[in-house]
Amino acid sequence: MVCGYGEFPVEVFTSIMHVKSAEEIGAFSLVSFSPAWGSGNKVAFKRCVDIVVSATAMIVLWPLFLVLAIAVKLSSSGPVFYRWNVMGKDGEPFTSYKFRSMCPNADELKAQLEALNEMSGPVFKLTNDPRVTAVGKRMRRYSLDELPQLYSVLKGDMSLVGPRPPLVSEYVRFTEYQKQKLAVKPGITCLWQVSGRNDVKNFDDWVKLDLEYIRRWTPMLDIKILVKTASEVFGGSGK
Repeated sequence: MVCGYGEFPVEVFTSIMHVKSAEEIGAFSLVSFSPAWGSGNKVAFKRCVDIVVSATAMIVLWPLFLVLAIAVKLSSSGPVFYRWNVMGKDGEPFTSYKFRSMCPNADELKAQLEALNEMSGPVFKLTNDPRVTAVGKRMRRYSLDELPQLYSVLKGDMSLVGPRPPLVSEYVRFTEYQKQKLAVKPGITCLWQVSGRNDVKNFDDWVKLDLEYIRRWTPMLDIKILVKTASEVFGGSGK
């Protein structure tokens, strides 16, 4: 099924259908849909994996959580956790958490760094961000700051694998085409993160990878992304 979004809002389709592919043609975003995500058994299996893996990881890694919390607290003033206000499936806002890897007033300083943004589009990305603390830099290298998001997975706000959720401040600047990445539940890791994320400088290229994930999704694809993510984490490729 192919529809032009020039006449209908994206929310109508993302709430009842599932993206198979998408492309921009002039002022229109042409999107074809597939019932793949509507398969109850597959979606239920994905949720079961999310619950089992996130719960197990939180139990096994609690000593590491404690060590990281102490390191963050001793290295700089401010809270241990960063309240991450983001948008979830179908544009529903929720709050997730990360170990704080930046100075306490990082959000206020962001406006001063906008001119250095390395990503074209509504999101902000800066490789050598001066707001990152020494401990934060080490955590980010191995993506350890992301571990508290396991709680969001357990709650059901996120999945282990899925498009990365945008900040609320970023989402309000999304085009209708870009909003399609939230047709499914966001994840801790995604196709973008294992496809040379540090080399992607255009946000639309990031969105294309997210839509490719949605189009191609199978439980096996999630497993492949998780395995590759683990490889990159242990290799210290994060920034």
